[in-house]
Order: sequence, then C-alpha cells, then structure tokens
Amino acid sequence: MSRTDESTRVTTSDQARPPRRRRGPLRIALVVALSLLLLGTAGLGWIYLKLNGNIDTFGADGLSKDRPAGSTKGENVLVIGSDARTDGNSALGGGDKGDIGRSDTAFLLHVYADHRHAVAVSIPRDTLVTLPPCKLPDGKWTRTRPNTMFNEAYSVGQTAKGNPACTQNTVEKLTGLRVDHTVVIDFKGFAALTRVVGGVKVCLPQDVYEKDLNPNRATRGGLLFRKGEQKLSGQRALDYVRIRHGIGDGSDIGRIKRQQAFVASLVKKVKSDGLTPTGLLPLADAATKSLTVDPGLGTAKRLISFAMSLKNIDLHDTKFATIPWRYQGERVAIVQPDADQLWAALKADRTLDGTDAGGKKGGQTATAATSPGTAAEVSGDGIAVAVYNGTTTRGLASRAATALSEHGFTVTRTANAVDRDRADTVIEYGAGLRTRAETVARLFPGAELNSVPGAGVDVVLGRSYAAKGSTSASPASTPTALPTSVARDARSADDDVCSNLSYG
Repeated sequence: MSRTDESTRVTTSDQARPPRRRRGPLRIALVVALSLLLLGTAGLGWIYLKLNGNIDTFGADGLSKDRPAGSTKGENVLVIGSDARTDGNSALGGGDKGDIGRSDTAFLLHVYADHRHAVAVSIPRDTLVTLPPCKLPDGKWTRTRPNTMFNEAYSVGQTAKGNPACTQNTVEKLTGLRVDHTVVIDFKGFAALTRVVGGVKVCLPQDVYEKDLNPNRATRGGLLFRKGEQKLSGQRALDYVRIRHGIGDGSDIGRIKRQQAFVASLVKKVKSDGLTPTGLLPLADAATKSLTVDPGLGTAKRLISFAMSLKNIDLHDTKFATIPWRYQGERVAIVQPDADQLWAALKADRTLDGTDAGGKKGGQTATAATSPGTAAEVSGDGIAVAVYNGTTTRGLASRAATALSEHGFTVTRTANAVDRDRADTVIEYGAGLRTRAETVARLFPGAELNSVPGAGVDVVLGRSYAAKGSTSASPASTPTALPTSVARDARSADDDVCSNLSYG
C-alpha cells in the first residue's frame, strides 16, 4: 500500500517579519521588447554598440544544476521588478542607500510557439513557496527553505543588486517550467520609459491621497490622483503602480490588477504611436539602461531577436493573469490543483480558451496529437481521485492531474508518494470503489489495480508512466486549458483601461 508524505503545512505565526518598505512593482517587459522590435525593424543596426553598453547581465553560475527540461514549443521569460537602492533609484522611492535589493513583483511571460499569443502570469510577492538552494556571494549554497514568501528569493545573499538567479530557480521549482530568459527592471528605467512615450493613460476607481501611497503618514495628505482617466509619466506613473492602500482591500492582489492594466495601456500606446526612427533611439536607450538580464539576452542583437518574435501578437491575444491563489492569514497560498493545471497548460501551449497555439520553436507547425478512442470516451463525472508521484520525475503528478480534470474527474490532491522508486503505476481503491477505479484505469493503460483499506481512489504513478511521455493521460495528447478561475480573471491588452481595477 502506498500513501504519501504530508504536504508542507502553510503557517505564518512562527515567521516574524520586519516592517516592510513600500515597494514598486514594475511590469514593462512587453514594452521593452516592443521598443527594441521597432528599433530593429527600422534598420538602425549602427546603434547596437551603444545599446550593448547599456545592458547589465547577471552570472549564470547561480542557476540551479537541477533544472526542468527545455521545451520545443513556446518560450518562458521571467520578469522581475526591482526596487534596487543603487544607481539613483533611492531618489524615486527605492529605499535607503546601502540597503539590500528587493523585488516585489514578478511575472512569467509565456510566448506561445505560434508567436501570435502571449500570457503574463503574475506571482504575488507574499505567495508562500519553497525556495530551493541558491548561491550566496561567497560561493556557498543555501538550504531549501519551505513556506517562505516568494519575494525573499531575490534578497538571498543580502546584496544591493539582489539575486535574480535565485528567483529564477524558485520559479522553475514552483512551475516545473524551464525559464529561458530572465529580465530585471528598476525604478529609474520605468520612469524614463513612461516619459519617452509621452505618458500612459490610466484609470483610478476613486480619489487617491498621499496616505494611500504612504500609510505611515499621520494625516490623509494632499490629493495625488483624481478619480477616473488621466495620463501619467515619470514619478507620477511610478507612484501610480506603487499604490496599494486605500483602494479595494488594500492588498497586493488589487495592486497587481491595476499594474496589469497599466502595462496593457503602455503596450497599446507604443504600438499605436507608430514611432519614427528618430524617436526610437530614446525609447530603446531608456529600455536597455533599465535592464539586468541573463547572459542569453546580454546583447542588443539578442534582445531584438526576442522582440522580433513578438511582432505578430495582437493586443487582444496579449493576456495578463495571476497564479491561482487564496489568502493564508496575511500571506497568499497557492490553490491546487489549479496552479499545476495552469503550468501544464502553458507547457502544452494551450491558450486561455484552450486553443492549441503550439508548434516547435522557430514557427514550425505542430501536428496535434489525438487521444486513443478509449481515453476520449472516459467520463470521470462524480469520481474523486488523489494523485501521487511514485518517481523522482518532476511534475508527473501535475501532468496526470491535468488529464484527469479534463475528463471530468475531481482531483482532490497531488503530492509525492512515500515510495519514490515505483516501476509501474498502481491504482488503489477502497471498499466498493472497484468500478470507479476501473474508470480511472482507462486513462492509465497497463496500471495495476489494488484493493486497500480506505475510502477513496488513489493513483500512484510509476516510472512506466514517466517513460511513456505523451500518453492518453498526458497534456501532450489531450486538450489542456487553463483553469476556469484563471481565464475568468484574465485581462487582455485591449481591455478598457477602467475595467477590473481592484480586488475586494
């Protein structure tokens, strides 16, 4: 009989945390890419050298040695908003000089293989996750830290510029997806970009005062922003994306919604302006000066090559979403199996509505895989199943859970089994549940059925399932749509700037 380890319990009472400074989530990767795209298509290759001198890179030696396999489909780009205290950022609200670098925003941008769709998935800063081992400045590696706030990954090592490699390791651990590139952008670059484009249209659901930006004020202070539409740039644009208190429930979740609306409006502005070649240099110059990137994007040519892959993405097909979440006290917990279904859908290159946007990198057309007839006819309506990974292959339980959900089964849990050296898949069932177990088994050809004490149906996956790769129960061969909650709350870049601006 196989039962699982207890999942890490999410608690916050034993984690005393120091007061936090105000942060400034900055979500402008798409704008950086689009500005470089415009530059490249204008044929201004003579300024590559100038732009190369603007770009900073972080070392790849801090990346994990145990990374997910690369995909032959879309690309994943991690974008981190940094409130670094260096290089003039303190004057814009980045905190005290000499303090450590912090990050309070991050999203994973998935560019689909058809190069006509993209989705940016935000990960709230307070999300409780497992931080994998990360490299310190002295060359040593930390131990795994479970039940830790996501934004602490960037501060590992306590350096002024932060630790983007650790955040990348954490995202790969969380999602099971390989991050192809990482981009960090700071306060100063963000403010400069908004000035270069001539301001960005935003919308406020209510009047905003100085105390809403700085809750430590004793009085309400002066009016910062009036309710309704307006155009912002520079410091005022930065203040807008930093506002958290006084709107909705005052949470980071609500702020994420407004930031997603801001970036959507910024992308729309860049695409609609049709900038002339003489206007492109300031935009590209501001964009590259604000970036720290992985070595794979460390030149203007490589950045422009990436930007070229975005040229055919329509505003409506540029989506913004948030990882499935719920409140855990004052923190944010990840909702399962929804989150694992989300990552599986991205890995399978499925859009928010379930469309197959897959193929191979480079724009080659993919052939859609089909399920065997027996699997296509399976209905799991009314059947609850728990899924356990009996191997050391990462993401196996998530893959199976996604397929089960798509056939109507209710997946009650995904976890690792106590025995992680299973050769074959076993379906265990309690008294009177043989028929339900047989229905489950139709998605796992060759699985063994075992009657065990208990009151449920469990799937314990073995190496035989991992070795099959694309099976009738894998997302590679069944339609894999993002969870309903993600699709419902997502935003398109062409949505009205005043819609869906807050939570609570």
